[in-house]
Parts: sequence; C-alpha cells; structure tokens
Amino acid sequence: MLQMWKVCRTFAGMKRLKESLRAALGGRYADDELRTVVKALCLEGLGLSAFDVYLDEPVTLSESQQKWLTEAVRRLQAGEPLQYVLGTVPFAGLELQVDGRVLIPRPETAELVALVQKELVVQGRILDVGTGSGCIAIALAGVLKGAEVTACDVSEGALEVARANAKRAGTQVRFVKANVLDTASAAEALPKGCACIVSNPPYVRQSERVLMDERVTAWEPALALFVPDDDPLVFYRALARLGRTEVLAEGGWMAVEINSAFAQETRALFAHWGYSDVTIHSDMYGLSRFVTCRK
Repeated sequence: MLQMWKVCRTFAGMKRLKESLRAALGGRYADDELRTVVKALCLEGLGLSAFDVYLDEPVTLSESQQKWLTEAVRRLQAGEPLQYVLGTVPFAGLELQVDGRVLIPRPETAELVALVQKELVVQGRILDVGTGSGCIAIALAGVLKGAEVTACDVSEGALEVARANAKRAGTQVRFVKANVLDTASAAEALPKGCACIVSNPPYVRQSERVLMDERVTAWEPALALFVPDDDPLVFYRALARLGRTEVLAEGGWMAVEINSAFAQETRALFAHWGYSDVTIHSDMYGLSRFVTCRK
C-alpha cells in the first residue's frame, strides 16, 4: 500500500483514496476512529476540499502530496499519534503546533481555561506552570485582554514549541525555564504578585501506564505525564508551596487540573497549606477534574 502511494497519482474518486487509507490503517484503529483519521488526512493533511471529500470527486495528488501521504501513513502505522503527524491540534479556538516534545492538548484542559476565564475574578498577572505547548497561557492571553501572562516549564524543548505557538497566535507571553519542584529557585525566577497560578501538571501514576493507549505512553513525553505511585500529589504540593511565596498575591487564585482519583486528597492538600475556598469542579464527562482555591 505504501508503494502504491509512492507511484499512484490519480484516483477515480475520493472513495477509492479513502478505501486505500482504511486498508492501510485498519489494523491500528477501530472503525469510528479510523473514519476520523482518514478524514483528517484528506482535509487537513492533503488540503483537499470538503466538497471533493464528501462528493467523491476525482483527485490528482501532487508529488509533494504523494510524498507527505506516504510518510504520514508510515508514521501512523508505527503508532505515532495523528496530531503529531499533522503537526497541529485545535485548542480553545487556537491551532497549536505539536510534536513529541510536548503533550497533545486535551479538551479537558480547554475547560480549565474556561474556568479561569469565566468563574474566577482574575486581573493582572497570570502564571502557567508546566506550560508544555503553551496552550493554557496562550489561550488565556488571548481571552483576558490586558493580562500579563508568564509561563514556565522545565523542558527547553517544550518552551521552544510554546514560543513558536505564541508567535503564531500573535499573543504576548513571557516564557521562563523553571522547575516547580525546586520551589526556591522557581520563586526567584518567576514574577511576583500573580493574581492566578494555573497548571496542568503531571498527575498520572506509573501504575496507570498499563491502562493507557500505547500512542500516549510510547510517544508523548513521560516527563509531562507520570508521577510516582508513592507520591502522586508531588506537583500539587510543589504548587501549594509556590503559592505561599510572593509569586501568588494575597487573595490570588490557584486553578489546577487533577487526577480524578485523587480529587478529595488534592482538595485536602490545598486546605492543609492554608488555602481557602477550595473547590472541586467536574469536567464535561462528570469527572472531578479541577480544583480551585484562594490564598
């Protein structure tokens, strides 16, 4: 099938092209997901029109399209996530670049952006800890006009992706390399008096790896995903410590995405560190997914 794409240029109709893609990728995806992947390859990857795709119009692929599709199918057959193959992912009205240096932004994290935007009274400085692709920081910089947004990450590779995404979106975000687990050093490097610290930190236990899709565990950066089984709240403790420094203003908010299995424990942790109004919020699926609290 890959050889055919290297030499085949014209398809009598989109139906034939889609059948070829389904045959090449059927062993990797369930039927519903396969339809989504094939559609994305045609529309987003090849840049074909929806008219051509849905009305079974004849299609002639350019040399560059043939080359791209051959490589895309090879990567998908190897298990690489579709978002990395396409190179972009939609998030909160943005189109972000993604590759193996950053996690693929999820819809639940877009809900965290909406939570900060709509439910918390936030004006002034905002800090995004563990920014990855920059998705949270860039989205908040776009919707909270006048906010001064800073984002940090321990990974220089992730910061490179985030900077490119901010430039692409036309937003002003300051990016800083900092390790929140080293609270003292991070507090020195980060802005003071923030109105809100927001974060989607690593929270998946190592033992949960076996329950996850191989496309996540084999391709997305483990540094941004996993925490030790014996200390699953390690990053929330670090965030709580950071918030007790001058980085978070008195009366400032903390808003974090969490592991739903530890919702009560996360709430108790922030209460133990002296935060008030500690509240658990559910995501679109009804799972306990976010905690907000106030200093």
